[in-house]
Amino acid sequence: MKIAIIVPMAEEAEFYRDHFQTETKEMFGSTEFEHFSVNGNDVYLGLSGIGKVQAAMNLASLLSCVDIDVIFMTGSAGTLAPDVHQEDLVLPNAFAYYDAHNTAAGDYVEGQIPQQPAQFVLDSPQRTAFAEYLKKAGVSFREGLVVTGDSFVASSKQKDEIRQNFPTALACEMEGAAFAQVAHAFKKPLVAMRAISDNGDGSAEEDFETFVKKVGAKAAKLISDYVEKMN
Repeated sequence: MKIAIIVPMAEEAEFYRDHFQTETKEMFGSTEFEHFSVNGNDVYLGLSGIGKVQAAMNLASLLSCVDIDVIFMTGSAGTLAPDVHQEDLVLPNAFAYYDAHNTAAGDYVEGQIPQQPAQFVLDSPQRTAFAEYLKKAGVSFREGLVVTGDSFVASSKQKDEIRQNFPTALACEMEGAAFAQVAHAFKKPLVAMRAISDNGDGSAEEDFETFVKKVGAKAAKLISDYVEKMN
């Protein structure tokens, strides 16, 4: 099996190297993917970079060259829901773009790119299996909509505007919907997990620096332990 693990930031990628030993490195798009052999599987760890274009470009470059069986996306996010807190884990079951406003262009809803699905729903058997693994391991997580945009949400005003358009969204971040759109186009299953690093308000900048490494390590351990058991 060929497995991709892709994260936006170097601070998040470094923790996977505590679990896997690099064998080779190869450039896909603008990023270097590290290759590992884990339990007979080929694992490709890549740093996508931050934002929608970087995410889409580098994942698409990998999928154009390697017949990946499942994609794991991890990283951090800011909370939007009052009952989702710092260090909580979110397993998105759908992504939308919070900065896509195309309702005037046709029969579209907020968050929808024209000629694309209203939301990119994650409902593959691979995602279901990972959710079951977390439950059996006693790991608490939330499931729901996560929204993506090219801005770091760091004010209550930004947060309130997003929540007005997406009242059910649990969290916001900067890459997930782009990953999901590429996975949808390539017909590849995406398993996404975000760890909450900040409140997405006026304290976000300070909180992000404090928590991103902590939650990145938590996500990396869960994904790495799971991959080591895959066959």
